[in-house]
Amino acid sequence: MSTVKMTEGSVQLASCKEPLFYRQSEPAVGEAKMSVLLLHGIRFSSENWLNIGTLDILAQNGCRAVAIDLPGLGRSQSAEAPAPVGELAPPDFLKDVCEQLNLIPVVVISPSLSGMYSLPFLHQHQAIIRAYIPVAPICTDKFTKEQYQNVKVPSLIVYGDKDTQLGEVSLASLSNLANHSVVVMKGAGHPCYLEDPNTWHKALTDFLNTL
Repeated sequence: MSTVKMTEGSVQLASCKEPLFYRQSEPAVGEAKMSVLLLHGIRFSSENWLNIGTLDILAQNGCRAVAIDLPGLGRSQSAEAPAPVGELAPPDFLKDVCEQLNLIPVVVISPSLSGMYSLPFLHQHQAIIRAYIPVAPICTDKFTKEQYQNVKVPSLIVYGDKDTQLGEVSLASLSNLANHSVVVMKGAGHPCYLEDPNTWHKALTDFLNTL
């Protein structure tokens, strides 16, 4: 008998004309100990988290995990992205997602493109964020050193040592977060979690066990 329950669904936000698709995993028995929101990069979707087993492993570790397809991508292609503030999504966009799906307090996993969504959310709404796991996100340079220092959320910065562009650029900013640790994945490039799922899953579960 499976210890994990997998479902699919959609969530309608006020800021999107069409609903956003999501995949969800949770323990088949008992209450989840925490909620995790998985975002994705521009060439990817929630399907990647399913395929490499992250959804499964999170549920096996007692988490309720929701992987959404961001507006215009994956199976949310007909959903229009909310009007950006500069290059960033509105801070309330992910707050709305988390409220609608009852994910608060939430652990946010944010690779690459999804930084434009997660970073404004992190800086504006840290009170409802249990932990932050950025994986070489974009837009880290849109915030000051002082703004990062004001974020007290436990954070795990992950990047591949072959990601000499976004990995190193994002680290320079994110290392100003007040409460952070860093995992450098050896021999991995920008989508390091796809290239080395075992190392990614160990780093992820080790960190979640400290919360």
